[in-house]
Amino acid sequence: PFLFQRLHDIPDGGRRLGRVEAGPPPVERQPLAGEGPPAAVGDPHHADVEGEVAGEVSLLEVDLAAAAKQGDKLDQETFRTQAQSIAHDYELFLRNNPNFATGYAAYGYWLGKVGMAKEAAAMLLKANQLDPNIPLVKNQLGNHLAEDGKPLQAAPYFIAAIKLAPNEPLYHYQLGTLLVEARDEFLKSGEWSRATLDQAMHHAFQRAAELAPDRFEFAYRYAESFYDLERPDWDAALKAWSALEEKAPTAIERQTMRLHAANICFKLGKRDHATALLATVDEAGLQAQKQKLIAQLAETPKK
Repeated sequence: PFLFQRLHDIPDGGRRLGRVEAGPPPVERQPLAGEGPPAAVGDPHHADVEGEVAGEVSLLEVDLAAAAKQGDKLDQETFRTQAQSIAHDYELFLRNNPNFATGYAAYGYWLGKVGMAKEAAAMLLKANQLDPNIPLVKNQLGNHLAEDGKPLQAAPYFIAAIKLAPNEPLYHYQLGTLLVEARDEFLKSGEWSRATLDQAMHHAFQRAAELAPDRFEFAYRYAESFYDLERPDWDAALKAWSALEEKAPTAIERQTMRLHAANICFKLGKRDHATALLATVDEAGLQAQKQKLIAQLAETPKK
């Protein structure tokens, strides 16, 4: 669905503020004081993970993903029983290791995954209090605040996550999404000018795309972010869409990039180039967007 957002400045229905599903970044291994953390759902033998949050979280994600695939076939009572067992084991573990920040981080991440947002935030805040240098915790706290409608409070957490892990593309993407989705609130605060906000948002999407060249959606959102700017550099936008067309894996995606490029050419006054690009778009699913651009070309007199 993201392929058709912002084509010809058509409202995209409002992207949801908050998470982009991706595996958590690695967290440095820390020694345990006492017994190991609880096993994950469906893996009762996994008791020795040596306190690594990333490893524990990955196991939990596998179990939750497996549960999602089962859908209606999932035995809800069995899953609830196992989940309660995990929660009990985490709480026991944390009682025995009350200063182990990554334990609170893993528990908070898991609570968020099972929909217990308030409890998750409490655990993440505790982890942050014990160790303010865990980027995963900063990012998750930012997510919770953003989804709770508090973007001004969320931003410092995303920025802190980026400072702690500048090469993690997801953190840059999260910040860019927050800044564009909550633009009005940031501007009303008086702490951001439109120019400063635009620069930060655009740079965030650019860094995400640079750091994860294999993530097509990051590159797409960077190219798309030119539409969000008050004063876009349309020449740079055209280069971004042209480069993205080369990465697109399917014909309909390549032609979608071409529609965007035609739209940019129109904005630059390159009518002949725009017309030539539109002539190459023959995918049935793109004809409505194509016709809108053709109509706009026809309605706008040549300069």
